[in-house]
Amino acid sequence: MDRTTAYGTTPALALPERAVALPARQAGPAAGAEPGYGSAPAPVVRDLRERGGRSPHGLIFGPRDVVVVTGLPGSGKSTLMRRAVGAGGTRVDSQDTRDRWDARAPRLLPYAVYRPLVRLAHYAGLRRAVRAGGGVVVHDCGTQGWVRTWLAREARRRGGALHLLILDVGAERAREGQRARGRGVSAYAFLRHRRATRGLLRAVERGTLPEGCASATLLDRPAAGALRRIEFGGAHRPGGR
Repeated sequence: MDRTTAYGTTPALALPERAVALPARQAGPAAGAEPGYGSAPAPVVRDLRERGGRSPHGLIFGPRDVVVVTGLPGSGKSTLMRRAVGAGGTRVDSQDTRDRWDARAPRLLPYAVYRPLVRLAHYAGLRRAVRAGGGVVVHDCGTQGWVRTWLAREARRRGGALHLLILDVGAERAREGQRARGRGVSAYAFLRHRRATRGLLRAVERGTLPEGCASATLLDRPAAGALRRIEFGGAHRPGGR
């Protein structure tokens, strides 16, 4: 096998031949476990930053897991998802929803006018994907913590778990990414995203994961560039129905 594949659902990684185990820091007791679903393993943090791109080319999660990709606007979330999410998982990206609405909206109509409809359509599509039962990869803006809480609850109800992929990309690189795609966010919105992302990163680096989250993987730009596959098919998680 010529590519490293890491199983994203276990503290001690069971890796294929020629794979390299990732260091894992055990966090505190699993939060958000609901009655009737059994005990969940302790959350895990995996740090793949500062490896010069010498990191896994694939991550495999459980067949009913939900993976949330988060980071600053322009950090490369949509690019990573388009490249890495294959036929085995469902990709739910708010940017795709906006693009579809932009294509139908009158050219001179400001986005702010129909933004609430875009968000409603995105969350409706996300709900359908989650209720379908298969693996899901979700684009997360980072400022709506309630979305992660809801996804964690839904993942547990269907016998899976919630996992975070956090893109640790600096503000200037993120702004360059916005310019490259020809679409940016306001200074106020970027500041909100920056604060939320910084707070999440600091918490995860301490081993404190959001409620109900089973694992978090930290990626810098080279590690994200090396990641080619996000797949679903790991062993069924104990305690799920």
